[in-house]
Amino acid sequence: YFLVERRRPRRDVVFLLDGSDGTRSGFASMRDFVQRVVERLDVDENKDRVSVVQYSRDPTVQFYLNTYTTKSEVLDTVRGLRHKGGRPLNTGAALQYLRDNVFTASAGSRRLEGVPQLLIVLSGGRSSDSVDTPASELKELGVLTFAIGSRGSDSRELEKISHERSHALSVSDFTDLPTVQEQLQSSMEAVVIDVTPESPTVIVDHDIARKDVVFLLDGSDGTRNGFPAMRDFVQRVVEKFNVGENKDRVSVVQYSRDAEVHFNLNTYTTKQDVLDRVRGLRHKGGRPLNTGAALQYVRDNVFTASSGSRRQEGIPQILILLSGGRSNDNVDTPASALKEDGVFIVGIGTRNSSAEVQKIATDPSHAQSVSDFSDLPNVQQPFISSLGRVLVGVTTITPTVIVDQKTAGRDVVFLLDGSDGTRNGFPFMIDFVQRVVERLDVGANKDRVSLVQYGRDAEVHFYLSTYTKKEDILDAVRGLRHRGGRPLNTGAALQYVRDNVFTPSSGSRRLEGVPQMLILLNGGRSFDNVDTPASALKELGVFVFGIGTKRSDSAELQRISYDPNYAFSVSEFNDLPNVQEQLSSAMSTVVVRATPMTPTVIDFLVERRRPRRDVVFLLDGSDGTRSGFASMRDFVQRVVERLDVDENKDRVSVVQYSRDPTVQFYLNTYTTKSEVLDTVRGLRHKGGRPLNTGAALQYLRDNVFTASAGSRRLEGVPQLLIVLSGGRSSDSVDTPASELKELGVLTFAIGSRGSDSRELEKISHERSHALSVSDFTDLPTVQEQLQSSMEAVVIDVTPESPTVIVDHDIARKDVVFLLDGSDGTRNGFPAMRDFVQRVVEKFNVGENKDRVSVVQYSRDAEVHFNLNTYTTKQDVLDRVRGLRHKGGRPLNTGAALQYVRDNVFTASSGSRRQEGIPQILILLSGGRSNDNVDTPASALKEDGVFIVGIGTRNSSAEVQKIATDPSHAQSVSDFSDLPNVQQPFIASLGRVLVGVTTITPTVIVDQKTAGRDVVFLLDGSDGTRNGFPFMIDFVQRVVERLDVGANKDRVSLVQYGRDAEVHFYLSTYTKKEDILDAVRGLRHRGGRPLNTGAALQYVRDNVFTPSSGSRRLEGVPQMLILLNGGRSFDNVDTPASALKELGVFVFGIGTKRSDSAELQRISYDPNYAFSVSEFNDLPNVQEQLSSAMSTVVVRATPMTPTVIDFLVERRRPRRDVVFLLDGSDGTRSGFASMRDFVQRVVERLDVDENKDRVSVVQYSRDPTVQFYLNTYTTKSEVLDTVRGLRHKGGRPLNTGAALQYLRDNVFTASAGSRRLEGVPQLLIVLSGGRSSDSVDTPASELKELGVLTFAIGSRGSDSRELEKISHERSHALSVSDFTDLPTVQEQLQSSMEAVVIDVTPESPTVIVDQKTAGRDVVFLLDGSDGTRNGFPFMIDFVQRVVERLDVGANKDRVSLVQYGRDAEVHFYLSTYTKKEDILDAVRGLRHRGGRPLNTGAALQYVRDNVFTPSSGSRRLEGVPQMLILLNGGRSFDNVDTPASALKELGVFVFGIGTKRSDSAELQRISYDPNYAFSVSEFNDLPNVQEQLSSAMSTVVVRATPMTPTVIDLN
Repeated sequence: YFLVERRRPRRDVVFLLDGSDGTRSGFASMRDFVQRVVERLDVDENKDRVSVVQYSRDPTVQFYLNTYTTKSEVLDTVRGLRHKGGRPLNTGAALQYLRDNVFTASAGSRRLEGVPQLLIVLSGGRSSDSVDTPASELKELGVLTFAIGSRGSDSRELEKISHERSHALSVSDFTDLPTVQEQLQSSMEAVVIDVTPESPTVIVDHDIARKDVVFLLDGSDGTRNGFPAMRDFVQRVVEKFNVGENKDRVSVVQYSRDAEVHFNLNTYTTKQDVLDRVRGLRHKGGRPLNTGAALQYVRDNVFTASSGSRRQEGIPQILILLSGGRSNDNVDTPASALKEDGVFIVGIGTRNSSAEVQKIATDPSHAQSVSDFSDLPNVQQPFISSLGRVLVGVTTITPTVIVDQKTAGRDVVFLLDGSDGTRNGFPFMIDFVQRVVERLDVGANKDRVSLVQYGRDAEVHFYLSTYTKKEDILDAVRGLRHRGGRPLNTGAALQYVRDNVFTPSSGSRRLEGVPQMLILLNGGRSFDNVDTPASALKELGVFVFGIGTKRSDSAELQRISYDPNYAFSVSEFNDLPNVQEQLSSAMSTVVVRATPMTPTVIDFLVERRRPRRDVVFLLDGSDGTRSGFASMRDFVQRVVERLDVDENKDRVSVVQYSRDPTVQFYLNTYTTKSEVLDTVRGLRHKGGRPLNTGAALQYLRDNVFTASAGSRRLEGVPQLLIVLSGGRSSDSVDTPASELKELGVLTFAIGSRGSDSRELEKISHERSHALSVSDFTDLPTVQEQLQSSMEAVVIDVTPESPTVIVDHDIARKDVVFLLDGSDGTRNGFPAMRDFVQRVVEKFNVGENKDRVSVVQYSRDAEVHFNLNTYTTKQDVLDRVRGLRHKGGRPLNTGAALQYVRDNVFTASSGSRRQEGIPQILILLSGGRSNDNVDTPASALKEDGVFIVGIGTRNSSAEVQKIATDPSHAQSVSDFSDLPNVQQPFIASLGRVLVGVTTITPTVIVDQKTAGRDVVFLLDGSDGTRNGFPFMIDFVQRVVERLDVGANKDRVSLVQYGRDAEVHFYLSTYTKKEDILDAVRGLRHRGGRPLNTGAALQYVRDNVFTPSSGSRRLEGVPQMLILLNGGRSFDNVDTPASALKELGVFVFGIGTKRSDSAELQRISYDPNYAFSVSEFNDLPNVQEQLSSAMSTVVVRATPMTPTVIDFLVERRRPRRDVVFLLDGSDGTRSGFASMRDFVQRVVERLDVDENKDRVSVVQYSRDPTVQFYLNTYTTKSEVLDTVRGLRHKGGRPLNTGAALQYLRDNVFTASAGSRRLEGVPQLLIVLSGGRSSDSVDTPASELKELGVLTFAIGSRGSDSRELEKISHERSHALSVSDFTDLPTVQEQLQSSMEAVVIDVTPESPTVIVDQKTAGRDVVFLLDGSDGTRNGFPFMIDFVQRVVERLDVGANKDRVSLVQYGRDAEVHFYLSTYTKKEDILDAVRGLRHRGGRPLNTGAALQYVRDNVFTPSSGSRRLEGVPQMLILLNGGRSFDNVDTPASALKELGVFVFGIGTKRSDSAELQRISYDPNYAFSVSEFNDLPNVQEQLSSAMSTVVVRATPMTPTVIDLN
């Protein structure tokens, strides 16, 4: 395997395909050949890269080496290649093009990193031009060329092109290409062995993979003669570096009297660019020589974040000084300052300066001397060695964070002339833009880029805020198309970018002082005036660079540019590369000059005036607006363009209406401007009549301006409504318009000539907000008026709930109201209810803010809603308004207090007490309690609950006793007086909360479940077509009230008619918004008859299962909500009983067409069956359903799982976990990451004296116990101590002594170890270096003791040592740096879970689970003509098998291949790492057809192309390899040889055939005859699923890691 790594570590492979007229018939064969070669490559950004170029007269790049990073992307593009055509065939020009444009760093070539460069030429004819020079230049460049020709090619020409004669291959016709594939492959492999990197000497080892290097060159008069030698020296040293943005960075500074930066550390990101710039350096000259000032200059201006230094990230900082004379000023202070900053200084001096250079260097040994700079080549090798030694000693720096006052980026806008006159030059513009972008440092907080194209008018292709990655920008630029048009209005385009692109909402950071740059590429004189908009841009501070051709007006271009020197000219656009350096240099100058701007007053006001808005558009989509709808849509786009769309800024919704309204999207549907604009552009006119504006306004009030739809009205965010109406409403607008105003919505109404102006005024917030146009095409005429009204209005808006009870220090609280509902409070109850509402109004209700619960009591207590029932204030208030007096006697306040302690202030009911959130109980009691209140009141106080109360004359003394403090109890003569004490009560409550401190809770395991598994089963038969939209709305409303999360509520949805279909499982989504999106997108499926019984059975067998996300065995309540519109055609009794036996709570909701008796039989309890007349009445039963679901949760108790599941539970009851952390000097910078890692692991433990225990030990020369296994008994104590850990330091690193210490002092009963009780003992070692002492004996003794050790090392560790320490080799994990620890956490966690203990108190034996952590499973499906009807059943079967797998990169991997005549891979083992992605791909499969059926060839194909490391197979790592064959007929070819080859490879083959298969053949193919299964037809596949599953499990136990043969190594 090591040989494989060395032979094929990385390759850059370019295919050059002859696409001339002469290869038209052979092109498909060429394309297939490329695919086959690529199939054998290991494509990845850091492995093999691929490019394809097609040529005839001239070349066309299909994709570059850095375009794609996965094999599937490359193959998809290759499959889609179209023949180019054209003549003549210019092979020479194509080769030259590759040299200049493809084998370059910017195109993805890694030539300068020593990666082999391979070129495969497929040519079908003799070249019309000469190939000699370009072929020679490619060879000089080190490119290894293979040329393959056909009968029309010139064999001597092919040999000239090829790297050597044997690399020139020939076929009679391109259809014969497969005959030379092996020869090519073998030549490619052989060649890679010989290749040595062009820059083989790398200064430092891999421990220091990155450095920032600054050259400081003496450019004074005294070094004029020696300067060329200094320049050459810099080049030779840079040649040894690995230059890149995330690798080595280089800067050069020259100095004499003062210093001059030639380029900064962040100027260039490729070695070639650095070298090109160094070659062009000119001697500066000047006197005197101020070396001290120059050192100070580089400290202050070059070793800074803004200039590209990564000192604060701990990257080594190196200064290389070349000085030829004694300094005129003092060098000591600045040299010391640089050393204190952690900069390593190495230097070379001449006879005049050597003593001073020694003083400046970090160490005198790091300074060298030459008699003259012409002798520099003589010291180059010793210098590089010395530099290498310096770097080996470099440790990462813990920096002092200094805020850099300079700006970190630029906002760069390209404005491209896309008019008719630039059609031919447009591709050159695109190339130029790409090259400029390549040099930018793109990022949200670095350089941002926008691109606009214009002709008659301007079009934005993407904004400054659209992309934050360079590759996304380059992809967008490559995809640009010339738009055409005339005349050329450059003035209008400049004005457009000023108003729409250089704005905060579009991503401009002008107001933050970030330089604003506009690069104009122009091909002609403007038709309109450019002066005013150009001046406006300059006033705004935008630096405009103008580039024109000979057809441009040069005077005009100079007037547009920020400075006449910023106007450049080329003859044609293909000459643009000639001005790139000038532009780059001018842009660099600009950045130095740019300073943060003081914005004008008006800009400041705008920033303050528009923090956040919710903007809803209501569009008239009735028949009367058909012709004007496009104008309305454009208007909405223009308004949105001016908004600052973001989840926490402006939100947008669009609703269209006619007879009734349709929401196009809600306020919380989209969070980016581009998503909103894309959807608006795609709007279609709704149509319909009459026009019911009143009903639409009412709908907005009830359904859009609500928290669940994304409105932030209750947070005080301004609510704006823009109505576009083209006619008079058929219904009244008065009431809904008034209600919207009462709600605080600011309405603007715009009508056309058909509208009623008085109606518009009624709708609008005020008369001046009613605007009118004669026709919707005139909407642009009122846009500014609207915009200005919108801005003005926002200033006046104040939040609706301005008074908040507590300051921001206490942002969250859990508040429970306990209300006396006994007979004695009947008259006062309405006043109590009003009081609760008024108090809640002051809260900031939200899932992560304030939570509220209400409990009413008399003889016993009743929860109206829990702390986690509602997450919005509106829902709480709605529920409180609906409270009814309970009644009853006697009054048991003590029992009620005990009830809320046991049932409401618990995690399962939403209490966050264990997170330290303040817990508050507000008691309203109207009489003396019949039972004792002291004990339960004390218990609540001990739990940290703050009790405040209000009593009447009959109860005030008792309420004072119950309250946390008597001063927290108030009294009224009667509850009707509650308003009189509301203000004092709230003030008192405020004082209480100011004193609240977060609680350090005692961890109590709450027996209640923290969530629910809720499955919706919807009748989608023919009879419910009209009612289906109402079902969807109902499901959404129910989901809105759930607390969705992986560990909270989970949701699944199934639709049924004749049979059932799962839309999504309980494990599919973990976010509420994802579920709601999926529900909104549901379509009615139809079908008959209605088989409700079969659907119930289906959800029992396929949805309420662990593999589908059900947590039934963990005791989580299981709920099924059935929406049914008719009597079932089949029997429902048996499956309904089966669900009840499973413990599923079934709620049935039917219409008048349902059978009510049937519904009651299906439901868990007859009371859980609800009825509505039609589905549009579903809202009427929502509260009943919600209340029933709440009741269920209280009743649900964890179930006793079956024996097999119980064993799983017993596998992890208790563990003793010890962390051993390397605290030596070498881990100082990584210690914070180690500490974080320990915290994350502990977070997943169940810490308790009788469950998991934790200890932490830190070591270097000797060990120090931070705490023992019996020191702490709660997770919070452990985490608090871990957070406070300090790095120990010290050397050497004695890991052996530390392991011995743990054995003797930590894994002992006195230190809290429960080893003798059979509790698993786990040790997790984090080590950053090789041990100075031996680990052998102590590691063995720990294993004998039964301790399961997991060792994690970094790049400095010894991997063999880690394996010795670990319990088994697979428990030794490695990261390049401790910051990468999160990448191995799941692997560690999963290994920890696999530990099984045989509990024997005296001598506990530890058994490691023999099962592997994963499997590689390949499905091979017969897709021939004979399986067309059965293919859907195969797909279902594959899905069901995958559902049971534990998919993940380090768990189970899956591939799927379909075959007939030949085989086709749908996805590889490495393609997907998530189960849902695999299932999506499987669902999308199409039957491929074809004949004959070649099963033998398909088996050979998967052996050679799928069970390989490059395709994701982990065979060589010992991961079990499985092939599941689904076959529907006898093979046309021989299966024996390939089947044997698979078995020799260790692949476990399972064969499943039908009655048309050859059973003997299937048995021969299968790994074992018992692994061959048979079904009559493919629809019977479910019958063998369990057999297959059981066989696969057996296989895993048998699988052992393989010792690969020599042939595998090659």
